[in-house]
Amino acid sequence: MKIPHLSAVICAALLIAGCTSTQDVLDPSALLGGNGAASSASQFPPASEQSSSAEMAAQVSSARIRLEPVIGATEAASAPLASRLNSQASTRGLRLVSASDGTATLILKGYFSAITERGDTTVIYVWDVLDPSGTRVHRIQGKGTNRTDGVEGWASVQVPTMEKIADQTLDELAGWLASRQS
Repeated sequence: MKIPHLSAVICAALLIAGCTSTQDVLDPSALLGGNGAASSASQFPPASEQSSSAEMAAQVSSARIRLEPVIGATEAASAPLASRLNSQASTRGLRLVSASDGTATLILKGYFSAITERGDTTVIYVWDVLDPSGTRVHRIQGKGTNRTDGVEGWASVQVPTMEKIADQTLDELAGWLASRQS
């Protein structure tokens, strides 16, 4: 039996991710406080990273970002992702707002798939950055991998993998916003 090329599997997984049911969707904005601000349980980057984060924060602080429900990932995998996005956004100068806030200047909509192959699970992610009218203005994509413990798919995805994806997402979003404003 011939194994399909990984890129074909990835494309198929991304297409399938867009068709999942609402039971696999977690709305990260639900983790926001009543005023639309991120949770106060923020963790800060190491001191060596704080100065570059502070400089970037000044450049991107005008953006108000609404997180749409994540599509394709289970709630168990999405929860650490959403928590990390909310706790770390402010360290990069990003302001997350709740869906009811109505002042979002950007919308972040994520599509996720998990593929297990040869003892590793790879989480493939695509974030569409949309303007308030729903037009895509940027795309963030990547992957995170972890070893499996005999289980496959989303059940094998570990918290550090989802947290790393959140950090990569925030870094790329903040970098893109900073480049737009310079």
